[in-house]
Amino acid sequence: MIRVSIVGASGYTGRELIKILLKHPQVKIAYLTSETYKGKRISEVHKSLVGFIDKRFEKLDMAKVAQGSDFIFLALPHGKSQKPVAEFLKRGKKVIDLSADYRLKDKSLYEKWYGIKHSYPRLLKKAVYGLPEIYREEIEKSSLVANPGCYPTGVILGVAPLLAHRLGDGNSIIADAKSGVSGAGRTLDIAYHFSECHENLTAYSVGKHRHIPEIEQELSKISKEKITISFTPHLVPIDRGILSTIYLNLKGKVSFDKIWSLCKEYYRKAPFVRILPKFTFPEVRDVVETNFCEIGLMVDGRTNRIIVITVIDNLVKGASGQAIQNMNLMSGFKEIEGLL
Repeated sequence: MIRVSIVGASGYTGRELIKILLKHPQVKIAYLTSETYKGKRISEVHKSLVGFIDKRFEKLDMAKVAQGSDFIFLALPHGKSQKPVAEFLKRGKKVIDLSADYRLKDKSLYEKWYGIKHSYPRLLKKAVYGLPEIYREEIEKSSLVANPGCYPTGVILGVAPLLAHRLGDGNSIIADAKSGVSGAGRTLDIAYHFSECHENLTAYSVGKHRHIPEIEQELSKISKEKITISFTPHLVPIDRGILSTIYLNLKGKVSFDKIWSLCKEYYRKAPFVRILPKFTFPEVRDVVETNFCEIGLMVDGRTNRIIVITVIDNLVKGASGQAIQNMNLMSGFKEIEGLL
């Protein structure tokens, strides 16, 4: 049994973490912090948790949280996790950061895309990118995991087998992704008001979304060559879920059967990735409130291009569920514990 705390527990990812941890047989929740809702009962903010947890949100006291915790999740806005991560690591705690603060290895890239100075570049080298299907062994040995972004999770898992086997041209990748409104978090913005997003579909951050360098960093590692992609996200009027359609040119003529079999084998030991039967394509509703990523494949023989379609729940496999998956690996638990 380990004692687990969540720093920044009042947002959507915080709520999902609490829900999963309450079902986890190896975990006891220690502290839940929120600067906005300090003093309020958890169930006042997350009303779906009425009757399940009686704690109150507390103001962050790093010494107190560290003393009473074995493991700490940080679900803070970008730029706000840098110092707490460093402090908790100094106190010997295992940490998973759900912000982007430790995902990018290049300090200058982080500062360019996020517009925030990074004060702990040494820890960027120490952090392990928390995609279990790719970095399972490194995650098991790590004390600091940078939980991936939601869009990168869907895109990377979709094309990783093709790049690892050098079947696809990484620099031809075009990723078109559509996300539910919860991907924007609980922060108020006119674009996420009901009357703005209901019965609407819109592209945003076209050509400049902050997840682009994260996707390129990881795909470059997998393919062992520098990769540049085109990525366009869209907001759709659903609560949660992401569907990503990814196109890339094949290197030469490769049969669909070979591609499907290679992808199936690549994820043979990945409990949360499902390669769908041939000529079957995933739907968001099939993964909502689960930690699964479902993948459908098709080869367009006319253009010699492969089309990969992935779906995940942005709040679970795209955030909190994946964080619990990483915690399980870091703590020596079964990878599926609390998630099935």
